Amino acid sequence: MGKVNTVLGPIATEDLGITAMHEHVGFGLPGCDLDTQWWKKPEEAFDVTVQKLRRFREHGGKTFVDCTGIGNGRDVEYFQVLSRKTGVNIIAVTGFVAGDSALPYFRNKPVEYLTDLFIHEITVGIDGTSAKAGAIKVGVSRGGKLSELDKRIYRAAARAALQTGVPIITHLCVDAESAIAIFDEEGLPLDRVLMGHADDGGYLDEDRDTMIAELGGWVGFDTIGYDSEMEGSPYWSRPRQDRVEHFLRFLDKGFVDRALISADANCCALGWPGLKGHSVNYLFEEFLPDLRKAGVGEEVFEQLLVHNPAKILTMQKPRSFVKTVVLTQKA
Repeated sequence: MGKVNTVLGPIATEDLGITAMHEHVGFGLPGCDLDTQWWKKPEEAFDVTVQKLRRFREHGGKTFVDCTGIGNGRDVEYFQVLSRKTGVNIIAVTGFVAGDSALPYFRNKPVEYLTDLFIHEITVGIDGTSAKAGAIKVGVSRGGKLSELDKRIYRAAARAALQTGVPIITHLCVDAESAIAIFDEEGLPLDRVLMGHADDGGYLDEDRDTMIAELGGWVGFDTIGYDSEMEGSPYWSRPRQDRVEHFLRFLDKGFVDRALISADANCCALGWPGLKGHSVNYLFEEFLPDLRKAGVGEEVFEQLLVHNPAKILTMQKPRSFVKTVVLTQKA
């Protein structure tokens, strides 16, 4: 029997149930807590969040993976309260959404320091609590290429993933070749990596997605609900039907066992307005009905929301990383 770390302690893989793989209780950039334009009273934020999580539970949802990295509004004690209040399993992550959103304190830290930090939050606890991370978040800085800091974070994440058995979840699939090269150098199998936001309207590349799946990686269609038809839609939005058709093409290639879906929604956004009407529940209330209309069967939904999340989230047996050493001969 496998296990997964949640903020209330480890649970058996079988208890994950329907899982949203890339969500946020509340995400914001460092300093968002000082913003007055979008600030909400704590009671208001709590009530809104509880309502959305309870609605998720009504739809059959059991597990909510919060992909908020260090410095972006992650609050595991708050997550614990929410989990007890709603009955939803909440999985927290260690790591960073991207190097350019990391707090300055971390920007010059070596790979070894970052590795130890991630391992500590997975095996000991986050922010002085007993809540342990169940996955590692990494990402690509602005510009579409891994920065030098991004590469250090990815390498540290690979080492920590090997030594603790938790998976890696990426923010964006861009520059996938560079990321895959790092994971390969560190000896991390790609089936321990979810390459996220393949459906992001600004970074579409179906050949890239096919490559990731064929190499055994997971491809995340996890910005579902950011529809350009919605008022105030952000720059990464795209037409609703385009997203549906994109996802159907991926399934038609035989990759249902390599796909993961989520909404990347905020229960209560921090430092920005969020997208009105968008929440994790868009999956059940809009996206799955769209797929049903296209003829997708219920067994596929079970694969996407239960079996695939269980496979990647289940902690593997820890092992030491093996670093590839390239020897060069002097002329």
